[in-house]
Amino acid sequence: MVGDNTKDRSPLLPDRMQQGDFFVCDIFDAAPKGDMASMEPPVFSISTKPDRNIRRYENGTNFVEITPSVKGLATVHDRDVLIFCISQIMAALNEGRAVSQILRFKAYDLLTATNRGTDGRGYEQLRGALERLSGTRITTNVTTGDVEVLDGFGLIDRFRIVRETRDGRMQEMEVALSEWVFNAIKAREVLTLHRNYFRLRKPLERRLYEIARKHCGQSVEWRIGLQKLKAKCGSHSTDKEFKRLIANIISENEAHDHIPDYTFSLEDEIFVVRSRGSVPPVREEIFDGMLDPEAYHEARTVAPGWDVHYLEQEWRRWCGRQEIEPKRPEKHFVCFCQSWHERRGAP
Repeated sequence: MVGDNTKDRSPLLPDRMQQGDFFVCDIFDAAPKGDMASMEPPVFSISTKPDRNIRRYENGTNFVEITPSVKGLATVHDRDVLIFCISQIMAALNEGRAVSQILRFKAYDLLTATNRGTDGRGYEQLRGALERLSGTRITTNVTTGDVEVLDGFGLIDRFRIVRETRDGRMQEMEVALSEWVFNAIKAREVLTLHRNYFRLRKPLERRLYEIARKHCGQSVEWRIGLQKLKAKCGSHSTDKEFKRLIANIISENEAHDHIPDYTFSLEDEIFVVRSRGSVPPVREEIFDGMLDPEAYHEARTVAPGWDVHYLEQEWRRWCGRQEIEPKRPEKHFVCFCQSWHERRGAP
């Protein structure tokens, strides 16, 4: 029976990432990462049809207003493009390399890194994602990297297809991130995502995982009322239908254990998130090696007036929090000091 086959099917997509060239991209030097600023409000649509509704999300004095283009809001699956870009930049920062708001990469690398198909449909869907990401406009007073943005902007400023194959498929492309997203990356306001995030089929499952990752994190448990959860998800369903959708996901997760890092349950009108204990705990320090004395001299040059030994302590703690063991610690330390001075100025 068709129904029986559906029940036996895993809620996860096939793992297309198990390929010989999986480690081509820098994304695999560090786990996929998402910016925390867009994890709080319902920036991305969970609808499988074009969502052209203007939405406004308020949390205390902060607000985010999201306006779609004629092609609809950027979707939760479109977010894969941002996750790929954020992970690329974080990998470069972790190695002490210079970064830019403009990224150039092979479309194939993005598709394989985010567990998408590499057939013609995969490239067509990627083009649509780029159009929705650049067309979705945001107005907010939420700060990223201590910078308050009050004007409107897109999730990406623009994209450009640098090279195409004869049959029209994208080969090389450029994406210019918005300052809002780029500021969050430079300030390290990002969270590591489980790789199976890209295998979650349902948009609502992905959104629930993002919310759990943002709010529960490494805590044992986190609770939220269904009404507030519905607002965070940006759902247009009725209250009854939203509760049914949540209950179905909880039931599937109990049967298949497919949601990474967290389990979900309902207690009356309260949605309960519990950690599986798989999110690694924050380490105070991860790099405990000695630095070359020349690194301290360079640090004093790029961060004049600062106590370099104090900056070293802050750098080591930051490496621990970010779970980073730098490959070139001296260069990484100097870049950290330079960034510290640029953000804070002279002491």
